[in-house]
Amino acid sequence: MKAPESDSNETPQMQRPGRNGNALPVPPKGNTYAQKHGLNTLKKAWSQLGNRALDGRSPAMVAIRKWRAELIADLGGDDAASTQQLAIIDLAGKQKLLLDSIDTWLLSQPSLINSRKRTLIPVVLQRQQLANALVEYLTKLGLERRHKVKTLNEILHQPAEPEPDLAKLAKSSKEPE
Repeated sequence: MKAPESDSNETPQMQRPGRNGNALPVPPKGNTYAQKHGLNTLKKAWSQLGNRALDGRSPAMVAIRKWRAELIADLGGDDAASTQQLAIIDLAGKQKLLLDSIDTWLLSQPSLINSRKRTLIPVVLQRQQLANALVEYLTKLGLERRHKVKTLNEILHQPAEPEPDLAKLAKSSKEPE
């Protein structure tokens, strides 16, 4: 009796040697067995593709763009923010995106404690490092809200405010007897 032959188009799956010479099963294509969270994948995509890595229409990117615009507005607007501040804002946006992704993953976990080792899972410590980096970026930008300073030209071309009625002011300042 002949052994069944495989198609010549299929590539035979090679068995990997394991402990004691035993063969380990070959993982299927697209194996995600060891995938714990998407942090490393997200970092790799961001470093290779930059801002193109994420679709600008995704809810995460929409939220980051809104947060970035609010941060720039708090610094006094586009005109008041320097190039260095805009670079720090971009770095802070990336940190915030990573931090939000990790928070989402952490909240979906049944426990944050490795019961065998009786310690926190390492991602919690990495998340804290990212949070500290975000705080450092925001501290460099300043914690106070800045108002846009009007230029002399804007003040001169501003529409005139109506003059207050002096008769009404005189009546309101007198006390009734």
